[in-house]
This record gives sequence, C-alpha cells and structure tokens, in this order.
Amino acid sequence: MIDQIAASVPESCQAGVDLSTPGGDQWLDDLADGLTEHGWMSQDVSVLLTPSLLKGLRSEVRILDRTEALRKAGVGRGQDLLQDRSVRRDKIAWLQGVTPVQAALFEFFESVRLGLNERLFLGLKRFEAHYATYHNGDFYRRHVDSFQGRASRVVSLVLYLNEGWQEADGGALQIFNRENENEVCGVVLPLAGRMALFMSEEIPHEVLPAHRTRYSVACWFRCDEVPLPL
Repeated sequence: MIDQIAASVPESCQAGVDLSTPGGDQWLDDLADGLTEHGWMSQDVSVLLTPSLLKGLRSEVRILDRTEALRKAGVGRGQDLLQDRSVRRDKIAWLQGVTPVQAALFEFFESVRLGLNERLFLGLKRFEAHYATYHNGDFYRRHVDSFQGRASRVVSLVLYLNEGWQEADGGALQIFNRENENEVCGVVLPLAGRMALFMSEEIPHEVLPAHRTRYSVACWFRCDEVPLPL
C-alpha cells in the first residue's frame, strides 16, 4: 500500500527539507527555550519543511484516508491497547520513512532530536510517528502522552497539514498548564506548517471536535532503544 501511495504522489510534491534558513539554528534554540520555560511551544516551520513537502505529506495522508488504509486509533500500547470512542475518534497510519516525503520528514525529525539533545541533554534515542485524520465530529479528550515515571515518550511533536484552516473549523489543539491542569494556557490551530512541541509526561492536552477533515502528523521522541509493539 505505501509503495502504491508513493507512486501516486506527484514528483513535484516530493521535495526535501531546507534547514539552511537565515538565522541558522535559532529555531532549535527557540524550541529548547519554550520547552524549558513552559513545557511546550508552537512554531511555524513551513519555511523549513517547504510548501512542496507539506503538499506531498497532505497528498499521502489523503490517499490513505480515501482508500481506508487508516485504522481506528486506541488508548495504550501493545496488549493494553483499547479503542475507546468516548476518548478519541481519530484514525491513524504509522510512518516507516519508506516514501520520499516520509524520508524527508524523518530528516527533519532527526534534526529536532539531535538539536534538543545538544541543548537540553534529554538523551533522546529515536522517534516514532504516524499520520492522524480527524473527520467531522472527531476529537481526542484531555490526556498526557506518557505515564509519569515511564520515561519512554519524552517529547511530543504535532505537525499540521491543513490549508486555509479557520477557528470555526474546530479541531484546535488545546494545551493545559502543567501546574494546573484545569487552566488552558494555549490553543493551536492546525494550520499547514504549524508545529506544536511539548513534554510528553508533563503537559495535558486535547484535540477539540473538528468540523471538517483535519490532517496531521504526530511524532514522539523516546529515550528507550527497543520499539514496543504498535
């Protein structure tokens, strides 16, 4: 299926990342500062990823969606995975880096991993990522991405792929204060090229109900070396 999708994405959509932007690594400094001070931050990385790459990723996940190659997402991992529709209703497909656009995106994720390790000494050893699709009415209730003390998922990243998204379209990422989980401290609209980054164990967050189809990539940077069953 993935090979067929790669063949379906136009070559013009398969450009790579451009990390040689004016200001050098300032974007990585900003990420590290945001994580240190607030535990989360949002950043526009459309210049780094280029419009062609964002378009290619959007084309790929749309094909997966149309061909019903996405599966219902669950809560937990491995044998503890539960598909609870009262908690989350998105559909996902795990990325393996085998298509040109995925390989380019993985190059970007690797630069984030190395950059955060260099600045924050987090000991991030690898990352995992999946596409996510939220159809009209889909949501993900408030949660954290890693249980306290597990130290598996350390930093979470969400990259959005939606052009022309408006506040009325719903589907925003709502961030809660790590010191007071009932206090909303940030709202991120899922606009193409917008990225949200946060500490997996510390920051409660939720996806508000979407009113149109919403596409994104979720990525987790991990300290463990051996992948767990998906």
